[in-house]
Amino acid sequence: MNFLLEIGNLDGLVLLILAIMFGPAILLTIIGLAVLKKNKKAAKVLFIIAAVYVTISLGICGALIAGV
Repeated sequence: MNFLLEIGNLDGLVLLILAIMFGPAILLTIIGLAVLKKNKKAAKVLFIIAAVYVTISLGICGALIAGV
């Protein structure tokens, strides 16, 4: 854990950005899979929200990482 606290080391920031990019989408997908057996329509909505979130987050966070 000390490697994340070194001066000039941006590994923690990269991990945080990746967590923001993919964390909620993975969580929504897991919830959608859990709900799939009981309510297919709600699961489909969760999957669509997860896909839209990934698309938007890759655009915004990807631009931040690329430095555009």
